[in-house]
Amino acid sequence: MQKRLEKIADNNITRSASKNSAVARLNGLWAIFEKSDNVLIVISADPDAIASAMALKRLLSYRVHSVTIGYPNEIRRLNNLTMVERLKIPLERLHTLSMKDYSKKILLDSQPNHLACFEKMTFNAVIDHHPVTTGWDAAFIDIRPEYGAVSSMMVEYLRAAGIKPSVALATALFYGVKVDTQNFQKQNMQAADGICFRYLFNIANLNLVRKFELTELRRSELRYFRTALNEVKASKGRAYVHLGKVGTPDILVIIADFFNRVESFDWVIVSGVHGEKLVVIFRCDGYRKNAGKLAKATFGRFGPAGGHKEAARAESPLKNLPLRENQEFTTKTLIRLITQHIK
Repeated sequence: MQKRLEKIADNNITRSASKNSAVARLNGLWAIFEKSDNVLIVISADPDAIASAMALKRLLSYRVHSVTIGYPNEIRRLNNLTMVERLKIPLERLHTLSMKDYSKKILLDSQPNHLACFEKMTFNAVIDHHPVTTGWDAAFIDIRPEYGAVSSMMVEYLRAAGIKPSVALATALFYGVKVDTQNFQKQNMQAADGICFRYLFNIANLNLVRKFELTELRRSELRYFRTALNEVKASKGRAYVHLGKVGTPDILVIIADFFNRVESFDWVIVSGVHGEKLVVIFRCDGYRKNAGKLAKATFGRFGPAGGHKEAARAESPLKNLPLRENQEFTTKTLIRLITQHIK
């Protein structure tokens, strides 16, 4: 079992399977807030993070003065945009907000050293399910890497508070669990994810969930599939492809998931350039493999990198990469960097 990190009261830190009850966690979380607080919930927007932020906002209703959900990344994937639009979820881009307007900040579904913009912020609470990192602290910490989704954790908080989620909130949480556990195929999910999923099943609007899932591609993005099919290189059960400049990093995820369905590919590594950054997406089956560790080993020295056993991501400013002057990053460059760490 992966190590947890929980700090719910009086600097009492637990790093193993915790005996803290859901009610104890809830009370520990509530204890750090005051009625006059203006709270900022910070997420890297994806279905699990968005749904979890909705749940946390509901948990803080009537207990603080205001709650705002802020995110740094542009939401480009149509699934996610459809979710936000259909459920009318109020979100704000982080760069449009003034940090001095918020007395408390919470980081959800991430940790302070996952993104450069998070490293510049001080958080009062961190709730996550990714592997525990170091070099930061908060008054309240609840990190449970064995959970498949933070949405599952938030359902436990809601139930501990005696709050039945609305149809909109239940639909978001249901979709969040479904996406982050990859329809319950990820190895790091546990019974708690199934229990929460079954609870939400009776409340969520399943027709809306299907709409989110089916809305995936813009017609203009089909060209990336042509590039990927022409450019992909396969060796020793690994598929490598660099797509060049992309309009959104989300297309890299879609392409990686597409190639991950190919029977002969044990590893899929897809990269592309967005703005001044190289973004690399890793996929594998997680059997005697660890995408998060490979991402960190290969690109961790250049920028944020990591993830789960089956899926990971790395981002690096182009100027940090070991390239000669005027040298472009290509599929061959990707292969060279990866094969230094995997034989």
